Amino acid sequence: MATRLVQVNIKARDDSALGRFWAEALGWGVSSEGPGVTNIEPVGFSWPDPSAVCVDVVTVPDPETVKYRVHIDLATTSLAHQAEWVARLQDLGATPADIGQGDVPWTVLADPEGNVFCVLEPREIYRDTGPIAAVVVDCADPRAMARFWGEAMDWTLHEVTDDHATFRSSKGVGPYLEFIRRSGVPTVWNRIHLDLLPYAGDDQAAEVARLRTLGAIDRDLGQGDVPWTVLADPEGNDFCVLGPGR
Repeated sequence: MATRLVQVNIKARDDSALGRFWAEALGWGVSSEGPGVTNIEPVGFSWPDPSAVCVDVVTVPDPETVKYRVHIDLATTSLAHQAEWVARLQDLGATPADIGQGDVPWTVLADPEGNVFCVLEPREIYRDTGPIAAVVVDCADPRAMARFWGEAMDWTLHEVTDDHATFRSSKGVGPYLEFIRRSGVPTVWNRIHLDLLPYAGDDQAAEVARLRTLGAIDRDLGQGDVPWTVLADPEGNDFCVLGPGR
C-alpha cells in the first residue's frame, strides 16, 4: 500500500476569487466540486496524474493570515520569463512580501489573501516540472520528515541532508516536494496543507491505519462527517487522506 501527493489545499475567505487568481497565475483551468470549493487543474488534465499537483481552494470562516509552514515555488525558464511572470502576477493582485529573505535571486510574493509564494530564478532541476516547481514545507528535522514521508508515499527520495529533503513522483514527472529546515517553525493551524490519495483498489481505512503506525496522528479541525481523513505528520503538519470522491 502507498499514497501519492495529488493536490495542495488552500483555505480562503473567498475560494472563487482566490481560485481565479491561482488559475490565471498558473495558466490552468477552474472547476468546482461543490459550493465553497474551487479546483485548479491544467486544462485537459485527467485527475489524478503525477504530471501535476493540483490546487484546491476551500472557503472557511475567517482564515488567519500568519506565517505558515507550506508554500509553493514557481518555476521559470529564463530571467526574462521570471521578470515577466512577476509583473503579471502583480497585475493579477499579488504583492511583494518581505519574510527576511534578504538579497536572493528569487522573488517572494503574496497572493491576494496573503499566502506567500516564490517565483524562482531559472534552475535546471525544475526545467520539466510545469509551472509549480515545488511544494515546500518548513520543518525542524528534514531527516525525520524524509523517514516518515518516504514510508507514507511512494514518491522517490532524491536527496536528504540535515538541511533539506527532496521527493518527486516515482514516475519522474511533475513538481518536487521539499522539506526545508527552518528555526522557529510555527505550530499554528496550517492554512495550506497536502492532500494524499491511495491508489485505486487500496482501502482508504487501511491506508490511514498504516499511516498511524508510522507516526501520524488524528486531527479534529471541525471537519465533521467527510469522506477524507485529517491527520498530522510527526511534526504536526496537517494532511488529508482522500477518499474516492476527494
